[in-house]
Amino acid sequence: MPAITTTELFLIALLLIFSVPYLLWRGFRTDYYAPLVVVQIICGILLGPGVLGAVFPGYYAFIFTPDVITALNGIAWWAVMIFVWIAGLELDLKQAWARRAETGVTAGLALIVPLVFGALAAMVMLQFPGWSGPKGQPWQVVLGIGMACAVTALPILVLFLEKLDVLRQPLGQRVLRYASLDDIAIWGVLALILLDWERVGRQATFLVGFAAATWVIRALMVRLQERDRWYVALIWLAACGFAADWAGLHYMVGAFLSGAVLDGEWFDRKRMDQFRDHVLLAIMPVFFLSTGLRTQWDVGGVAVFGAAALLLAASVSGKLAGVALAGRILKWEKGEASIIGWLLQTKALIMIIFANILLDRQVISNETFTALLLMAVGSTMLTIPMVTPRLRQLAGLSGKGG
Repeated sequence: MPAITTTELFLIALLLIFSVPYLLWRGFRTDYYAPLVVVQIICGILLGPGVLGAVFPGYYAFIFTPDVITALNGIAWWAVMIFVWIAGLELDLKQAWARRAETGVTAGLALIVPLVFGALAAMVMLQFPGWSGPKGQPWQVVLGIGMACAVTALPILVLFLEKLDVLRQPLGQRVLRYASLDDIAIWGVLALILLDWERVGRQATFLVGFAAATWVIRALMVRLQERDRWYVALIWLAACGFAADWAGLHYMVGAFLSGAVLDGEWFDRKRMDQFRDHVLLAIMPVFFLSTGLRTQWDVGGVAVFGAAALLLAASVSGKLAGVALAGRILKWEKGEASIIGWLLQTKALIMIIFANILLDRQVISNETFTALLLMAVGSTMLTIPMVTPRLRQLAGLSGKGG
């Protein structure tokens, strides 16, 4: 009998990646508490070495060979680069500037308070061994975990706002404004954490070169038809990702910047929504699995779950407290801050991407990454159940523009 080939093993892995989450999502009708994207993340953890690899090490080693993992990682890298590019492209800084006072107060407090809460939680974790990565300085670990607790998952937030039928209403646009400003801060802090003084010359060269290239690409884009803009944008994405990684800032920073400097109005909104949905459907599940393959429980499962619970409490309470304080300052009506706070505490993909980068750079350990991943899943699963009844009680809020 001929030996099974790497191609066949790769296709078996794809069968698992796409069939298991879908069957669980449909079979158990989890959409209210756990949308398909959350089930895919959970299945990525279950299929990883911490669960499937521990229970069935032989089967795990048979399917997820180094060659298969390398192939999956290549797809995952490109998938997540496209996804982050879309997140950057969808930033609406014009609206944020038009309402800069209200947006600045809300976005600032919604970021700073959970960051502080998360940083305090990180300090507690660092009292015990196993949570810091081999190249992570204490300030990097604390700031990284704190920012992970402050992240709002802008692309997943868009999907949730669509599900709640408020995306195109004033409430939905308000929440997106707040999340957009925080998104910029997240990538700025990440660049600070990743700043490499041995590569500072390269990083300065990248920033200067990127500024010049941005002027060129923007001038080119306005002269192209929309169908050509899509293709040129993908070339621009790959170039920026390479340049940022060469400079030591990580290819995800380049991916976000490549979208953030383009105008969303250059691309048809309906096609952009469809493109994002297709990326989520066809290739992002591979990223979820490759993320799950990196989960570890070496410091003990109880300790990892305990850290995840601590981080979830810091993240949710910090976000709700920050938005509540903004609501008091801006004199919002009763219940308004609660709805906005629960929406903004959604973590999911952007936080997982953020944590992946910290793990790549060995700032955090695999165990910290696993705790952050579990926190992101819990945060995202809370959003719809907590927001839906509150939104029913304040039916008129969706039309309030802030």
